[in-house]
Amino acid sequence: MWRYAARRLAEVVPTTLGIVLLAFLLFNVVGGSPAEAVLGKNASAESIAAFNRRYGYDRPLPVQFVSFAGDLCRGELGYSTELNEPVADILLRGVGPSLSLTVPILLCGTALALMLAMLAAAYRGRLVDKSILFASTVLMSVNYVVWVLGGQFLLSYKAGIFPVWGYEGAFYLVLPVAIGVVSSLGTDVRFFRTAILDEMYRPYVLAARSKGISRAAIMTRHVLRNALIPVVTYVSLSIPYLFTGSLLLESFFGIPGLGSVSINAINSSDMAVVRAVVVFGALLYQFVNLGTDILYAALDPRVRLGR
Repeated sequence: MWRYAARRLAEVVPTTLGIVLLAFLLFNVVGGSPAEAVLGKNASAESIAAFNRRYGYDRPLPVQFVSFAGDLCRGELGYSTELNEPVADILLRGVGPSLSLTVPILLCGTALALMLAMLAAAYRGRLVDKSILFASTVLMSVNYVVWVLGGQFLLSYKAGIFPVWGYEGAFYLVLPVAIGVVSSLGTDVRFFRTAILDEMYRPYVLAARSKGISRAAIMTRHVLRNALIPVVTYVSLSIPYLFTGSLLLESFFGIPGLGSVSINAINSSDMAVVRAVVVFGALLYQFVNLGTDILYAALDPRVRLGR
């Protein structure tokens, strides 16, 4: 396993270089002049020249790329043209609020979806299963924005139960976390139910039933563990978003996380912040995929990473 992990870590280096090069080309070449994006097309030549000189855009592109890559290696992400402060400080401020929102959504949503999926799979074809499937379909059919606006209007504006805006304590996160869980619950339940049903009719389950093992024990000790590989794969795709934040929830509820930071940076053409978020998210995907592959071996002894 250690050799596999070392080999995967070595593969991260060229992939990261490709990501850095692509991000540089997108925001420095394809996207046009950063000075015009920030100052506007009607800015004077003197203003554009001063902007380019201040942020290093007047240098040749190869020199800019080498400088950009070197800064990334030192943990320096450049300066925000909107807030006039280091991008790293902006991102560090946003990580905490984003994690306080997205981690409860992931943990609560996954646990609730797994319980409902196991219940539906255990009583496949019966009223319980049909009711859960019907509710899941209804949840999937409602647009994400409808959940946000409906929750704010009914529970915040009309009922006055939850605050509609701000980030002043844990209570301010209750409504956005609940909306995040409910909005993804239908898709999660149907996927987890399919993964569990794929295991329920395997020979080892029939053997366990013939030995008189209870249904609850079979579902929790055997079926659930063997169904965890597709579940882990599904959940791991959401982990990078824990750090990059939820764009809609943070924007609608005024949570100063990375999602809100990204939206503000896009609206103000703050390319240094947007570029840093793109590179950060791409790196997270690589390391999450590595961790997921290693976790496979812990969940299923049949998986041999070294071969």
